[in-house]
Amino acid sequence: MRVEQLTCCIGAKISGVNLGDAARDADLFAEIKALLLKHRVLFLRDQDITRAEHVAFARRFGELENHPVAGSDPDHPGLVQIYRNDKRENYENNYHTDGMWRATPTMGCVLRSIEVPPVGGDTIWVNMVEAYKNLPEDVKKRIDGLRAKSSIEHGFGAVMPEEKRLAFGRENPMVEHPVVRIHPETGEKVLYVCSFTTHFANYHTPENVRFGLDKAPGASHLLNYLISQASIPEYQVRFRWQPNSIAIWDNRSTQHYAVMDYWPAPRKMERAAIIGDKPY
Repeated sequence: MRVEQLTCCIGAKISGVNLGDAARDADLFAEIKALLLKHRVLFLRDQDITRAEHVAFARRFGELENHPVAGSDPDHPGLVQIYRNDKRENYENNYHTDGMWRATPTMGCVLRSIEVPPVGGDTIWVNMVEAYKNLPEDVKKRIDGLRAKSSIEHGFGAVMPEEKRLAFGRENPMVEHPVVRIHPETGEKVLYVCSFTTHFANYHTPENVRFGLDKAPGASHLLNYLISQASIPEYQVRFRWQPNSIAIWDNRSTQHYAVMDYWPAPRKMERAAIIGDKPY
């Protein structure tokens, strides 16, 4: 197996390996997982694997989750089909962490390209550990102990008619997470807000006043500032898809953005997402 680091901050391309073999070989899988924790997102080309092998490899990380909006392959539960052709749907072209609207957000994903446009349709990943490290110290103090609400209605619901959107929100109520989470395997601090985040849950509290947060900028300005950190190029890697390319990412420490610049060309992807744990 060969490893090529793609940026100083995030991302590596690995070659000389087939994920179908990694689904069956515990030692090979362990090597890939170690690289994932180091580089946060891994890319592979020419992975002519079956759907069963795709699912089997992803299940090495843990059980797979379903999605309340995107459809799944009926023969392979947990393999979500993200097919874009006749509709121009824009709810993925923002910086986000998959499943932040869940009480236990997604641990990671294995995404495979089936059909790609002749040009465009790239995906960007962002290192949110680095984003936290580079925050000014006074901002780190302001957000220490803060929690924020996230909602799927805020994202996927935006393209729905009002009645359906409101029902969707009732079926998927808001959740609350720390603004800075601890990565459960590396112990790193991660800036943990994204486009699913709607507002702080405890900005105006006696504790925050005691630490000087009453003199900080307004809560909405602070939240917008934190969300904007994902757009800094130095924290990013950008990947151009080819048929049978695969991206594996640690969803706990990254955000990503699916660039919607290819419509009306088709783009068909299949994703297996692994159930995560409760952030702390």
